Formats: sequence, C-alpha cells, structure tokens
Amino acid sequence: MDIIFLGGLKIDTIIGIYDWERKTKQTVILDIEMAHDIKKAAATDDIEDTLDYKAVSQHVISFVEQSNFFLVEKLAEEISSTIRKEFNVPWVKLTLNKKGAISGASDVGIIIERGAK
Repeated sequence: MDIIFLGGLKIDTIIGIYDWERKTKQTVILDIEMAHDIKKAAATDDIEDTLDYKAVSQHVISFVEQSNFFLVEKLAEEISSTIRKEFNVPWVKLTLNKKGAISGASDVGIIIERGAK
C-alpha cells in the first residue's frame, strides 16, 4: 500500500466544550495519511493520476476553519469522512493534536483510522 501524507497541518477553528472555547479559535494540528496507489502517477508523471495533496489540504483547511464542533472526536471523524468521500480515499489515518489543551501536557488529541488498508 502506498501512502500520501500531510504532516503538521495547522488550522484555527472553534473546538471545545467550555464557554471560552466557543468564542476563541484554537489551533489544531493534523497529521493525515491516505492510502493511494501511486503506480500510474509514477509512470505518467501527471498530477491527474495521483491524489493531489494540495487539493486535499485546501479542502481540509476550509472544512476545519468553518467547523465548530465540541469534541475532537467529532472533528476527527468528520475530517476523515470528508477526505474519504471527496477524494475517493479507501483508508485514512488521522492524528488530531489540540496542543496545550491540558496543563502540563505538550500534546493531547486523538488518532483514528478509517477504511480498509
């Protein structure tokens, strides 16, 4: 299986359950791995034959910036779902980091995998 990935994608959004979190955007950091067979693109050297990671990142950025979920679990699920649907990706592994959400912890978040490898 080939994997195309985006690492350290920082996006500001409304996320959280507390009143202040509903008013103040916070940064989430995404690492996204997506299964995609790259053989055709490797043979043709044509962007049309691969998963365009710029298009994926633009779509995800727009989606997350406009979202306002309470839980990182819901946000992660919706991001992975939209990637799978919009880009015909059979498998996604998503790490969502809400840095600084817990005092004393440098990182906190969730990792999910959806689809078949």
